[in-house]
Amino acid sequence: MAPDHLGQPARGWRLPRWAAPVSLGIVLVVSLAIGSGIGRGHRTSAQRAAGIEAQVRCPSCEDLSVLQSSASAAVGVRNQISRQVAQGWSDGRIEAALVARYGPTILLRPPTTGLTSLVWIVPAVAGAVAVATVGVLFWRRARQMESLRRDARS
Repeated sequence: MAPDHLGQPARGWRLPRWAAPVSLGIVLVVSLAIGSGIGRGHRTSAQRAAGIEAQVRCPSCEDLSVLQSSASAAVGVRNQISRQVAQGWSDGRIEAALVARYGPTILLRPPTTGLTSLVWIVPAVAGAVAVATVGVLFWRRARQMESLRRDARS
């Protein structure tokens, strides 16, 4: 390294230790805010209806939403959803009415209660266990390397 004007070796510019975690936190908060729809404004009735229609399975189709299907049953459900949105029904109330009429399989996304909540919980737990396992393996490897370095010095 070239010496600075005081004769001391020049040091490179370094970020403080807290900069990386804070930067990561800021990126996470901003991305979650954007993903949650903050700043999009108010949705129109047609946008609300389309959002609900995309989450409702066509009663006579295999794995298609009523938004994607042109079957007569899908058209009927779309008309029902449009009427209910125009009447001011909430999304939850519309979905509850559809579930009451067609059963829980009418919704394309699994419910978040009961035994089906495992669909949401198991991947999160598995991911956390995988991250912890990798962390423990790296920690052990670092301890082994440090031990080898100490033995090599002695």
